[in-house]
Amino acid sequence: MWRSVPILLALAATPVSFKTQDGWTIHADAYGAGERGLVLIHGGRFTKESWKPQVDDFTEAGFRVLAIDMRGFGASKEGPEELKTGYGSHLDALAAVRYLRTSGCKTVSIVGGSMGASAAAAAAVASEPGEIDRLVLLAGGGDEPPEKLKGRKLFVVAKDDANAAGPRLPKIRKQYEGAPPPKELLLLDGSAHAQFLFETDQGDRLMREILRFLTQE
Repeated sequence: MWRSVPILLALAATPVSFKTQDGWTIHADAYGAGERGLVLIHGGRFTKESWKPQVDDFTEAGFRVLAIDMRGFGASKEGPEELKTGYGSHLDALAAVRYLRTSGCKTVSIVGGSMGASAAAAAAVASEPGEIDRLVLLAGGGDEPPEKLKGRKLFVVAKDDANAAGPRLPKIRKQYEGAPPPKELLLLDGSAHAQFLFETDQGDRLMREILRFLTQE
């Protein structure tokens, strides 16, 4: 069951950094060990530190965790200014996946929230077959071509989550329906967006479902 872990008691992070293929330096916090890698990608209002309450649950489930700051966010400030987008890049996600692969991980999955979910989905489209094992997309933009999404996929959104353009569910449902299997769609109660769901009464269920999805055979 998910629980809020005081930062002072959480597993200590090991700072790491690596380059993207277009020259940005991505800074990340690494936790745990093992051959199953997990990349955590924050939303637009967050940085890599936002995942600290969830890290212990992932490492206890056997994952080596890498929480990244996307380009232009947090510590990731070094790179060609003309390639700073304001919303990160799928190349940041791919660089994180490949860092874990070259560090000994045999499988690598991604959990992304909002902006981070969109980057994760775009990374899956651009990735080599088998490079990304599983995707957990917390209220992503739904803009990537669904038929090109690789790996196992868990789409997550709160039923009443909306922005200025309207409810997010219809676009996410359309992406889910167009994606190849294996895939799942998890609808949660309320209107909280992406990582904010962990702070609601849906947080326990969300973490249980993510762990089930990531660890199932």
